[in-house]
Amino acid sequence: MVAGTTPSLPWLVVDAAGREVEPVSSYLRDRMLGDASTATCRSYGYDLLRWLRVLWVLDVGWEQVTEAETAALVGWLRHSRNPQRQRRRPGSNSAGSVNPKTGKPALREGYAPSTIAHNLMVVHGFYAFHQPFGRGPLINPVPESASRRAALAHRSPLEVRKPFRRARLRPKVAVRHPRSIPDEQWTGLFAEMRCTRDRALLANYIASAARASELLGVGLGDVEWAKGQLWVISKGTRARQPVPTSPEGLAYLAAYLEEDGLPPAGMPIWRTRRGEVRPLTYWAARRIFQRACEVLGVNWTLHDLRHTAAKRMARDPELKLHEVQTILRHAHISTTELYTAVGLDDLLDKLAVFYSRPVQPAAWPTRYAQDDIEAVFGAGQ
Repeated sequence: MVAGTTPSLPWLVVDAAGREVEPVSSYLRDRMLGDASTATCRSYGYDLLRWLRVLWVLDVGWEQVTEAETAALVGWLRHSRNPQRQRRRPGSNSAGSVNPKTGKPALREGYAPSTIAHNLMVVHGFYAFHQPFGRGPLINPVPESASRRAALAHRSPLEVRKPFRRARLRPKVAVRHPRSIPDEQWTGLFAEMRCTRDRALLANYIASAARASELLGVGLGDVEWAKGQLWVISKGTRARQPVPTSPEGLAYLAAYLEEDGLPPAGMPIWRTRRGEVRPLTYWAARRIFQRACEVLGVNWTLHDLRHTAAKRMARDPELKLHEVQTILRHAHISTTELYTAVGLDDLLDKLAVFYSRPVQPAAWPTRYAQDDIEAVFGAGQ
């Protein structure tokens, strides 16, 4: 994967000789014309690069592939080691282990089922794009599920979705419920912030429920001090939208600007503090948060701050679910409903009371005769 030179193709795939793979470029260019983001172009490019590497090893042209090559791709992804998982710091948790303090599992060594499913989706779309032009095989090499297509077609949102079978070679992708940071761990994380900038950043993350990259792009003109809101570029729509923030978040932000000064024109308010002044990148903000997590022995991420804010809002009795949907900018309320799920940690106090009570004997309404109860449920009931 190399960077492109035109806005219509910000990323392109090249072969071992450095030559551009034109069929992939034409597909990615079509995605960009369909208003895909630069990050989507890069992600799709890496998926197709994996596919081409399998074909180059098997010495099969992309126009002559069958389901056998798709099976080879899935087998490789299921059993090979993901190179991104090998970048670990000394003393960190082993791959696939569960952090005892957070209950979150660490990423395993191989490719996740969601990554495999995404790769198959991209390869299927690649061949679906070329088929109308008479390029590639007559049959898409990635199997489809007819029952899934029938279950999702022309379905009213009020109807319960019918179950359907997965297509061949598709992995099982578990539904991941969002996890929120407990209050005591949040207090410890906030206390580990080393400067006013970092405290202001975390305070506004937890108050606005904005995504990590969205908040980092906020400029001085995007802060409305009187209304208590920030303007961000939404990740999904890429539209400028308002998000709320708390008086505490604005107070930390004002202290940060007073301490470090106002940003230059056109630069976001979040900046580096060493060397030449530059905008704070996502990777730098993530490293700030990781340092605090390493001290406390937890494995929370920046995106967990959004989950934490969303769960706090969803459980507030004064906020209705559709209001939380507006704050989180979810397209469907079913996504917001995920934050209403009750976890075991939320039930610890109730379970403690339950276990302390004696076992209650079975009681029956007095209108039932004892002989009838014994005839139905047996003696001793």
